[in-house]
Amino acid sequence: MPQDGIVHVHEPDVPVTRTRLIVDVDTGIDDALALLYLVASPEAEIVAALCTAGNVPVDQVTANTLSWLEVCGRPDIEVAAGSQVPLVAPLMTTEDTHGPQGIGYAELPAASRSRSSRSAAQAWVDLTREHPGELTGLVTGPLTNLALALRIDPGLPTRLRRLVIMGGCFHHPGNTTPTSEWNVAVDPEAAKVVFDAFSIAPPDRRPIVCPLDVTESIEMYPEHVARIGDVVGVPRSGELSPDAPRGTRSTADVPLVRHISDALRFYMEFHRDQGLGFLAHVHDPFAAAVALGAVPYTSRPATVDVELDGRLTRGTTVADLSGMWQRTPNAVIVAGTRPAEFFDHFVERVGSYIRDLSLPPSKN
Repeated sequence: MPQDGIVHVHEPDVPVTRTRLIVDVDTGIDDALALLYLVASPEAEIVAALCTAGNVPVDQVTANTLSWLEVCGRPDIEVAAGSQVPLVAPLMTTEDTHGPQGIGYAELPAASRSRSSRSAAQAWVDLTREHPGELTGLVTGPLTNLALALRIDPGLPTRLRRLVIMGGCFHHPGNTTPTSEWNVAVDPEAAKVVFDAFSIAPPDRRPIVCPLDVTESIEMYPEHVARIGDVVGVPRSGELSPDAPRGTRSTADVPLVRHISDALRFYMEFHRDQGLGFLAHVHDPFAAAVALGAVPYTSRPATVDVELDGRLTRGTTVADLSGMWQRTPNAVIVAGTRPAEFFDHFVERVGSYIRDLSLPPSKN
């Protein structure tokens, strides 16, 4: 079936509409930034944060997510844990990228509450049944939980308002193998289950895929962190400078600013060690902004499938853009954006939220 071949242009939604979200994360430095961004966004309502094994094992992901949401002032958001392992493959984790605990050098206080009594997969099913057509799913880690939910309830795709996935790469080198992106490579079977299942979604509800082709243009530098501090009112100290000794910790007196700086220093050191410069690819906050309709981007419809059997190409996402497979498109692939505009939006939104969160309570 021929595709329309058209590149679609998306500008930020005006007027802004409220978006209710199921967020599935493997927290993870950039997942943490995405959660903070969503908490800081008045048009976003996180109904649950579901945890997937990926950057670190699922128990650590869950602990990170509980603690991070509490530090961000939102201990009320449900946090549910998912499977300990992918559907088929042994679990891969990437502490070399995100640190032994998954959050770089940041040291978060232990959460004062426990995880949800239900599994992440069951939460996907329950929440979409309770709120059919109302919820947007945002997955910034492997797709394991959603794939398990689809095994329980194959009708789930018809009940989501939209699904946004950070994952895959199409015309860009992989970051896990030469052709595969991390979130898909951790659980290729789950990714295939999801793309196959969402083939039943109508065109206006096809998953929006944010691949490395675009997210690796979302390069965060120390200057961006300094600008967040400027909005908060934290003096610039230069502690995140590439010239500071490895592992230098922030002394900022605002906890969230300190945690962001300490997490990102580890991430930036990793990227520098890979020869990419003292920067951080913050894939997940961009995907969160796409989910809210808050960032400009271009996109193309495509039929996406996942290679499972290739000796060299397992975990590769393949996109048919011209209808060679004679299959209806099952995804919308983000093809470009304007990174400077994204960061202007991100810095102002996150900085303003941290500033307001840090103000002393009113005596009125």
